[in-house]
Amino acid sequence: MGRIPVQDVQPCVDDGLRPAKSVVDEAFTIRATVFREGHDAVNATVVLTAPDGTEQHVPMTCTNAGLNTWETTVSADRLGWWTYRVEGWSDPYATWEHDAGIKVAADIDTQLMLDEGIRVLERALAEVSRPADGVAVLEDAVTALRDTSRPPAARLQAALDPAVHAELAQRPLRDHVSPSRDLPLLVERDRALYGAWYEIFPRSEGAVRDPKTGQWQSGTLRTAADRLPAVADMGFDVVYLTPIHPIGTTARKGPNNTLDAGPDDPGSPYAIGSPDGGHDAIHPDLGTFEDFDAFVARASELGLEVAMDIALQCSPDHPYVTEHPEWFTTRADGTIAYAENPPKKYQDIYPLNFDNDPAGAYAEMRRMIQVWIDHGVKIFRVDNPHTKPVEFWQWLIQDVAASHPDVIWLAEAFTKPAMMHTLAKVGFQQSYTYYAWRNAKWELEEYVRELAGDAAAYMRPSFWPTTHDILTPYMQFGGPAAWKLRAALAATLVPTYGIYAGYELTEHVARPGAEEQIDNEKYEYKDREWYRYEKGGDLEGQSLAGYLKRLNEIRRDHPSLHWLRNITFHPVDDENIMAFSKRRTLPDGTDDIVLVVANLDPHSTRESVIHLDMPALGLGWHDQLAAHDLITDQSWQWGENVYVRLGPETEPVHIVEARRL
Repeated sequence: MGRIPVQDVQPCVDDGLRPAKSVVDEAFTIRATVFREGHDAVNATVVLTAPDGTEQHVPMTCTNAGLNTWETTVSADRLGWWTYRVEGWSDPYATWEHDAGIKVAADIDTQLMLDEGIRVLERALAEVSRPADGVAVLEDAVTALRDTSRPPAARLQAALDPAVHAELAQRPLRDHVSPSRDLPLLVERDRALYGAWYEIFPRSEGAVRDPKTGQWQSGTLRTAADRLPAVADMGFDVVYLTPIHPIGTTARKGPNNTLDAGPDDPGSPYAIGSPDGGHDAIHPDLGTFEDFDAFVARASELGLEVAMDIALQCSPDHPYVTEHPEWFTTRADGTIAYAENPPKKYQDIYPLNFDNDPAGAYAEMRRMIQVWIDHGVKIFRVDNPHTKPVEFWQWLIQDVAASHPDVIWLAEAFTKPAMMHTLAKVGFQQSYTYYAWRNAKWELEEYVRELAGDAAAYMRPSFWPTTHDILTPYMQFGGPAAWKLRAALAATLVPTYGIYAGYELTEHVARPGAEEQIDNEKYEYKDREWYRYEKGGDLEGQSLAGYLKRLNEIRRDHPSLHWLRNITFHPVDDENIMAFSKRRTLPDGTDDIVLVVANLDPHSTRESVIHLDMPALGLGWHDQLAAHDLITDQSWQWGENVYVRLGPETEPVHIVEARRL
């Protein structure tokens, strides 16, 4: 315990054993409890230390005097490992200011108090280095305090001048400085927090079915590359590939997860491995590494990063099964256990077991990841990481980061909160979430507040309205309004969101008894005939591609949507209408403010009144703002109370650019 107690510094992840996280220039709040005995004034400062050892001192503000809570907002301006600490200190000037203000006004010990002020300011001049203009400000104050020709109140006021306050706020005189311990901060690249993902099955992009024989010809990495311009035109940042490796034939799944696969059924790409190779190989139908390199290069030309799906599991035909049987779980009857998540069974998949030979298994996984890094992949979406040891992920991610700190990992872990949070703490930059199942206003607001609160120090959510595994009843029966709504919310509630190919076509029919699409692309090819929806096609205009493009344009144009922790929810009279805002102060001092109002009922047009929290928008309660809907191009003048009407008859969501009038 220091001379000035400093306690409960936040954020503090696992008692400081793991870093808090941010991206370059992302603002976040540091808070602490700072106090002292008696009545002398106390103050606090955050010290942010860059990777090269340079320090930035940021003054804190007491936001709750009764609880001694101090806060400030900081940001780090470069990548790497930083630290931060809170320093509590006794403030001689503030102590004198308080006492002198009372005593001089009451004419008690007046000259003594003025002399005390001289002593404090002379110490501030002697003990703290200052520029010439700062020295002049304090010297003028000392001269005024000594000027007995002036009334005591005037002499005092000169020493309390705003210029004196400003100088001592920037370069304070600090006694009994008491630092907390240094806490780690990992500052990563922007894509770790912000991005729009688009998921494809490469084998479907360019797949062709012979109308006479019914046989399919697989798409390839080359034909998948032909889809990239459309993905880039919609404004996505990342194209995510489901597994592209050879697929086993033993227990191969047929259409709709059946067990009777025909000789031409392609099987699940998650049943990885065949005599053609394993996780470090490419399915022969898709092409070669030369084709993969061409795909990555084309994506880069279009401003897209490539994310690869890493599924650490094997088909019974994977080379690992014969070469390393110790890497699997053997049951009492001598057979290898296949994957199960009752009532679901995955007979075509053997989970890896890392406990029998951790050194060997860890080393092989690291070698395999390096293969794809060497071919230009810097983002990995990890399938079911919660089924592998947490210590393995901690080791792997840290080992990769030692030589490739720009690699990003997304955890597809739909599991209990403790595991999801721990995976984020040990290194995963991003995490899938429960967004798909949060539909009511109260549960969305509660969940996003949780994600944007303390958890945001280490866990960055990725919102997906649907995936190849998920098609909720809301999406099955909500109609086009639901598909617009859920995309718009995913794109604006959090900085990273994802869309599964076919979302543009509102593919909403589920396999009976399951929350996933019928004729699922996991088990068969799918030719979506994209050309029919393009200009001149017979289905032109019957796609949400233009809507998704507009969402991504809005996201790119508005930096406030690039952050997570800057969200504010606003009260609305109707429980089916949700309103929230994001505000960010830009380098030029202006505020970028986006207001989103969404009707969560996809079946009905609803009208209600929003009660805007004007101070949260940087405005006074009686100010007016210019509201421009970035979806419909309509404009209004809004104040504290706003009438809205939204629904399938018009648009389910307002995305409003707000500016002070």
